[in-house]
Amino acid sequence: MNPHERLRLPQVKEDIGRLESLLAESVLFGDPYLDQVTTHLIYAGGKRLRPILAVASATSGGRPASREDLLGGVSVELMHLASLYHDDVMDEADIRRNVDSVNARYGNLVAIVGGDYLMARSAGIAADLGVEVARLMAHTLAWLTRGQVSEVRTIWSTDRTEADYYEAIEGKTAALMAASCHVGALTAGHPDVVREALIEFGRCFGMVYQLRDDILDVIATDNELGKPAGQDLAEGIYNLPTLIALRDPVHGDQLRQILGSPLDDEERERARKLVVATSGVSATIEAARSFVTQATLALSVLPSPELRAGLTSFLESLLEDFPAH
Repeated sequence: MNPHERLRLPQVKEDIGRLESLLAESVLFGDPYLDQVTTHLIYAGGKRLRPILAVASATSGGRPASREDLLGGVSVELMHLASLYHDDVMDEADIRRNVDSVNARYGNLVAIVGGDYLMARSAGIAADLGVEVARLMAHTLAWLTRGQVSEVRTIWSTDRTEADYYEAIEGKTAALMAASCHVGALTAGHPDVVREALIEFGRCFGMVYQLRDDILDVIATDNELGKPAGQDLAEGIYNLPTLIALRDPVHGDQLRQILGSPLDDEERERARKLVVATSGVSATIEAARSFVTQATLALSVLPSPELRAGLTSFLESLLEDFPAH
């Protein structure tokens, strides 16, 4: 997915180009070793989805972004990067964005401290932008933590509920997407009705984004994912397709017998094929489409037709990888 092609707001693409240098500069401390750690994933690239949402929300894709708009995007991206540093330690990941993960290159302790530093810089930038932005980012961090705890609490549990799943992804993914739109609305000074619409769009965007990832984890190839297909199954993170599959009258009991503990490669592939054989994927696609409908309804109040069209196209691009059912 090329976000700029689907967003169709050329000014936003230019703004994100300006943001890149600001992003790297924001974490440089002057210590060569620490600077290598904190810029490691920044220089590895990334789609910059959260800054894109922040800048597009602020500017409606028309006027150039102000420095405050760009700093809002930097703040949300740094919070996202900090969460990746910590996630990779928890997951014992070796690769992130096609380069060594920070923990693989520098060790777990340095990765944790590096993530803490990025979080501190995110908070500092938010504070410079004002009390409302600082409050928002603190609230968002609490949601991220809640989502992570919810996921860890139910790891390896075949009794995990759909409510547990949605609580986790709303915290881990959707909260920061919503905050990205919210930050842009705050730096731009949008009226309440526009701000609330953008927040709801961001929340729905995050839910669709995570549902998409969870579907692809089951149906995509290893090469497409950059990791083994069904890796969440192997790590005990039972996402919506799997939770639905566990209720399947034909395959559910067999799947339940495999899950509940770490899997080797053969067991992981057996479990993945069982999930695919059920309605888990198609039902998850329908769940994602329901959030698309909610997001489209929220956007209807935006005064800018260009922004409405761009954000709608951006969201719909997430559905392109879904199989036809």
